[in-house]
Parts: sequence; C-alpha cells; structure tokens
Amino acid sequence: MKHLVPSTLLVAALLAVFPASAHGEAPTHAATPGAAAATAATTATTMAPSATPADAKAFVKKVNEDLKKLYTDAARADWVKNTYITDDTEVLSADAAEKVMVYVAAAIKDATRFNGLALDADTARALHLLKISADLPAPNDAAKTAELARIASQMTSLYGKGKHCKKGKDGKEECRDLEQLTNVMQKSRDWNELLDAWNGWHTVSPPIQPLFQKYVALVNEGSKNLGFDDDGALWKSRYDMSPAQFEGEMERLWGQVKPLYEDVHCYVRGKLAQKYAGKMKDEGAIPAHLLGNMWAQEWANIYDTVEPYPGEASLDVTAALKAQGIDELRLAKMGEEFFVNLGLKKLPETFWTRSMLVKPKDREVVCHASAWDVTSNNDVRIKMCIQVDEDNLITIHHELGHIYYYQYYYDKPVLFQQGAHDGFHEAIGDAVALSVNPTYLQKIGVLKGVPSNEKALINLQLKDALDKVAFLPFGYLMDKWRWDVFNGKTKPADYNKSWWQLRRQYQGIEPAGARPANAFDPGAKYHIPANVPYARYFLARILQFQFHKSLCDAAGHKGPLHTCSVAGNKAAGKKLSEMLAMGASKPWPEAMKKLTGTEQMDGGALIAYFEPLSKWLKDQNKGRKCGW
Repeated sequence: MKHLVPSTLLVAALLAVFPASAHGEAPTHAATPGAAAATAATTATTMAPSATPADAKAFVKKVNEDLKKLYTDAARADWVKNTYITDDTEVLSADAAEKVMVYVAAAIKDATRFNGLALDADTARALHLLKISADLPAPNDAAKTAELARIASQMTSLYGKGKHCKKGKDGKEECRDLEQLTNVMQKSRDWNELLDAWNGWHTVSPPIQPLFQKYVALVNEGSKNLGFDDDGALWKSRYDMSPAQFEGEMERLWGQVKPLYEDVHCYVRGKLAQKYAGKMKDEGAIPAHLLGNMWAQEWANIYDTVEPYPGEASLDVTAALKAQGIDELRLAKMGEEFFVNLGLKKLPETFWTRSMLVKPKDREVVCHASAWDVTSNNDVRIKMCIQVDEDNLITIHHELGHIYYYQYYYDKPVLFQQGAHDGFHEAIGDAVALSVNPTYLQKIGVLKGVPSNEKALINLQLKDALDKVAFLPFGYLMDKWRWDVFNGKTKPADYNKSWWQLRRQYQGIEPAGARPANAFDPGAKYHIPANVPYARYFLARILQFQFHKSLCDAAGHKGPLHTCSVAGNKAAGKKLSEMLAMGASKPWPEAMKKLTGTEQMDGGALIAYFEPLSKWLKDQNKGRKCGW
C-alpha cells in the first residue's frame, strides 16, 4: 500500500469500529452522548413483543439516524486524536468509540427480532449489514467494553508515538520515528544501515503485544455473543458468502496471480544477491530489510538496484515534480483534477480547509494516510503527511478514490454508506491511478518525454510490478495470520513464529537474523494494532486491474491494457460514478456487474496488464532455481 498508510483509510478506534467502509463515519444516537449506552440497552425492552415488517423498517430508520450522530461524534474525537495525539485526546476517542460499540452491539441483538420475516430488499440488506458491522464487537459487559475501547485507542497511540532511540556517536540519545526510519529504508543501500533501521522500528511493537492479547480475547467474546465462532469469522462474513467460501475465494485469486509473483521474486532475488554478494545467496528467502520498505510489502524503492535496462526510460517523476516547484497542496489538487476531468464532482471547499495534508511541526500525529467523511454528510477530509514524490502522487489518487466514493453515496442511509465490499473501496483510487501513467504525466506537463521502445516498457512494467505484484502475498497473509490468532490455532507464545512462517511460505521473505524472544513483529505494521482488516487490500490489488479494464473498455480503448489511460474520458467517468453511487445498497456482485459486466472477481486483467513483463521474466529466469 501506498500509505504510511487503507487504505483508506479509517483510523485508530474508528477504523476498528466501522468495518467495511474504511472511512471516518462515526455512529450515534439522537440523545445526548452520555445517554447513548443507556438508551441502546433499553431498546429491546421497548420494542413490540411481536415484530412485523413495518417494525423492522422503522427500526432500520431509527438505527440509521442514531448511527449518523454516533459516527459523527466518534469520528470528530478520533480525528482530533489522530491529528493531535495526547493522553486527553486518547481518552476522548476511546470514550466515543465505546458509545459506538455499546450501541451497535445492542442494535445487532435487537435486529435478531426480525429474523425470518418477509422484508423488502432495502430493509433486509440494512439488517444484514448491521449484523456484520462491528470490527470491535463489544462483550456483554460494560467494564469489558470500556476496556476494549481503551485498548484499541492505546494500541494505535503506541504505534503513532513509536520511536527508536539509541546513543549517538557523541553519547547523546538520538530518537527516530517511523517517517525517519522509513526514509532510511527507502534510500539507503547499505546492509547494516538498513538492518539497523529495520530492527529499530521493530523494537516499538513488543509493548503492544500484551494489549493485543487482551484485545483478541475481548473481540472474540463479543463476536461469539453475536453468533460468530470468533472475530475472524465475523470479518469473513462480510462478502455475501460464508466464511469458508470466502477463504476459498481468496485462495483461488491468489492461485491466479502466484506464478507472476514467483517470477518477480526470482528475478529480484538474483539482483540483490549480486548487490550484496557475500551477505546473501541467490536461493531461498530474501532478507526482509533489503526491499526498500519497512514491511517488505512493496519493493518499488529498490528499482535502482534491480532495473532491467539501466538508463533506459529513466522516468524520474519525483525529480520532475520537484523541478517544477510542485508543493503538497498542488499535488493534492492534481489528484482532484483527474477525477473532475472524468466528469465527477469537485471536492467541497471544506475539504481543503479541514484536511491535514502536511505533518505539523508542533505535535504528534498519525501520519498514516487515511480518508474520512467525518459527518457521513460529505464532510470529506484526508489525513496525510504529504511529501512531494511519485509515491505520494499515487497515494493522493488512492485516497481520493475513497473520498469520491463518499461523495457519491453520502446521501444514502448510513448503513449503505460503504463500499460494495471493502475491497471495492480500496480499489477505486488505485484503478484510477493506473491511468496516471507516463503518457498522462507527459500530457499534463510533469514529464517532458516518454520513451516507447521495448526496453523502456520492461523497465516501466517491472517498476509497477515491484509495487502491485510484490504486494500480493503480503496482502493475503496478513489476515491469514489474524484468522489463526482469532480462532486459537496460533497461541500468543507463537505469534511471532507463525508470522514468519507465513511470510516465508507466501512471500519468500525472512528476517536477517534470529528475532528476540519478546519480538511482536506483526504489531510493527499499522493495521494490526489499529484493528484494520487487510483482505480488502489484497482484493483491491486484483480488482483495480479488473476495474481499469472495464473503464478502458468504456472509453473505447484499443490495444494492450497497459497502454490505456482513461484520463478525461466522460464515458468512463459515468460508468464509474454510477457504481460509486450504489454504495453498499446491493450485494457486491451487483455493483461488480454494473461496472464490469460480470459478478465474479478475477485476476485475469492483472495478468494481462503485465503480459510483456511476464514473458521477459521467464526468459531472464531460465536455468535459475526459483522458489524458496
């Protein structure tokens, strides 16, 4: 992901509480905030003893009204906590999240009154979405619910405030935060310097583990109260299929794209073995600190090390942006212009006055990029510490994909204000960003020229694959690890062991040395302490190419898929906006059909996009021992 980060997305306790939509909608209640929990708890006792379809419709209407108020209160508190981290803002955020959890838990239980009734489609859909809605399902105990809200807030704050401190050459303590350590990972090519930065950040997460263990127990208790086997089963129930079917669907999609990943891995490992001769071999797994990213999830930052044809088509977008004096605000404006030129709405003026686009110098903030609709009423904002470079240019388009989704469905009831499924929400901006290609950047004057020979194409495709393809197994294994934690297969003593087993199995990645006994390396990734389900990002990497192909077809594109940009095409924009406006009002296969003409997710478009690179990699890897 492009985020220091979804992706996408919601933050801290809110992302934890509000599942599929990945945004800062906040849930509450028409009464005063202090009365929310008490009123929710009495809802069941005040309902008619014999429920009717009319009762169900009225119930859904009231829940939507309550949630809009609750979501707003919680989102405001969480926005402040993320843009101004203090002990007080942590408490305020936790308190607001607690009210949401209590209300949602009570409403979900109340909704069971309508099981078995013949309901109209919208009411039935709304009740279904309510029942699967809680990422932090509250236990049936007020003290435990308060503890869960507190733990959720504490974990993200520990992450956000994390620093690695050690004595410098002058004997004074020097501390570096994630942004500074990330810069090292991106730019350094020195084995020891990279290892120091990687090890340094991973010292931040051990204090999170005790909180994480308590959180697992509490959310599992809450999930079981709602009728699910565990919290992972609840997460997997959000895709209009059974948990077992969803696991099978994830495995099917991974099987489609796995061969391409293995070819990329094989080629990259060979180049790194040349670069770090004597420290690693061209066999087995790749050390995690060498891939230009703190989590080895995307590898584009080491493109200079693995470039197929050095000097051919050196498209330095970052240098071009800086040479033109483009600042953080202008970078964001460029993203808006792309959507507007497709025929979509302009962003409201409040977006520009309320967003956090630059890291403040006077306080602690969570820089992980996220998109919000704070009031569920088009109060859209981005929280991001923009740096002027190519990566942030793409991240802007990704986050605006969320924002434009919000803009097109905010007039719907709150329960429908989310993506068709959460992978849709993540895929929209990335599908659009596939059109922010060199040809488009030349058209808008960022690049002066774009080479078009075969060597230039391979360079460009590998650079893209180091981002899009390299991410796929990481996107898959993140939730596989958590599913096993939630269902008890992975015990706390084996958290780290299981983490690295999965990373080796799926990614072909391993740490450079033995990990400390207290290591909690999963917690060094934002989405673990922030309780953000991750399957959405894997699905988004598949769907963005499927969406891109459909938009290109709507635009009348002819030729290979990788040559398409829909920039400025109103027909593509119309097709996109029609799907966005559906929100979650229909099962996701209907939204998929609206945009793509099919009801099935498919990795075929991704494979087609990278067809030139795939052929080239197979030639390059001939005679080499690929795999790990």
